[in-house]
Amino acid sequence: MNQQHQPAVIVWSQEMVRSTLPKRKQDSHKGSFGTALLLAGGPDMPGAALLAGLGALRSGVGKLEIGTYRETIRSIAHQTAEATYIPDALQNIANGSLPFSHYRAIACGPGTLPDAVTEAAVETLLTGAMPLLLDAGALSKRSYTERSAPLILTPHAGEFARISRFTPEEILQTPASCAHAFALEQNAAVVLKGPATTIAFPDGTVYQNSTGNSALAKGGTGDTLTGMILGMLMCHDCYEHAILNAVFLHGACADEFIKTRSAHTMLAHDIAELLPFVWKYYE
Repeated sequence: MNQQHQPAVIVWSQEMVRSTLPKRKQDSHKGSFGTALLLAGGPDMPGAALLAGLGALRSGVGKLEIGTYRETIRSIAHQTAEATYIPDALQNIANGSLPFSHYRAIACGPGTLPDAVTEAAVETLLTGAMPLLLDAGALSKRSYTERSAPLILTPHAGEFARISRFTPEEILQTPASCAHAFALEQNAAVVLKGPATTIAFPDGTVYQNSTGNSALAKGGTGDTLTGMILGMLMCHDCYEHAILNAVFLHGACADEFIKTRSAHTMLAHDIAELLPFVWKYYE
């Protein structure tokens, strides 16, 4: 990739986090922070809905509705008791029988299959006027340029190679340039997950996260991040700050974990358990 395509990269710092984390007013109620919809999990991956749900519930959401398979609801409901559930929501959105205009933000993809139902549901969701986050099974090669509301894509390098025009080698060598170009081309925010996660916005700005470690190299941590971004979209006025702070605190939880424990041993649900303490430190 040519040098002129190298964007300026801003490191999202502790000071930036502290100045942009929202204050929770004393007279707030759950309606103040709105209702979020999380479309996640499947018969073989119920844990993705659980982890993303825990991430959202810990990240400022007013009310969380989880749309997933009936069998998934039975397996996770006792661990995410604060959420409510919509059986078979993905299928019902795909066939147009489930309205979704009242949600403040929607996330789709953790643990879902990249099949025709998911594709149809995503195409329908893209017509909505709320922030929409697509992850995992909801990521595919499509055009997003017509959407006016914020769109957030959260691929790891392998997924990014699949949905973009860039090779794995280009993504590895110049992640900021690749994310920047794709964000401009597709009018979408790109959270390119990796050892130093890159966040590119459609206005051309590019950020690098400054937290995290190898403890995050484990299944389920991306699902938790999806939930955290969804939750923070509900309590931040600026969607860019919601994304940047979610990525920062997600990594900061992993940094807190390895202060006293081995990076080998962290599980994805440890992030949600540590988040209340880590978030408080930056308030």
